[in-house]
Amino acid sequence: MEEIIVKPIIAKELLESLKTNVEEEKQVIVHCCFPASPFLGNLIRIWNTTYLLDNQSEHQSKLIHAENITIFPNWTPVPFMRDFWFTLIFSGLPKDCKSFDLKEVIPEEGGFFVESIKRNAMDVYRVKISESY
Repeated sequence: MEEIIVKPIIAKELLESLKTNVEEEKQVIVHCCFPASPFLGNLIRIWNTTYLLDNQSEHQSKLIHAENITIFPNWTPVPFMRDFWFTLIFSGLPKDCKSFDLKEVIPEEGGFFVESIKRNAMDVYRVKISESY
């Protein structure tokens, strides 16, 4: 006896609503390198007020999670003369975003800033961190 496989039919409206939900759940992963420093005792941290700012709109993707770096007010020691890597995970960017800035919005000098990061299909990036002035 031959087995008949019946493919379910899903309403177009349901597929569209699911597609929207999936897009809203997308996240952006940014692997950050804090370049090696010849100074002993360097400390680093990230503030919750760090965003990805879409260069084409007013959209701000919020920081969801930080890996291998502490969140303000705590500090993480930076190894002497070695690049220090950490990972930041943000909420998704708009579908039509072509480039964005990573900006740490803080009430003091020295916030991280990476300008005009070109968008890619995977939404996974590697950037070198510098301070904004």
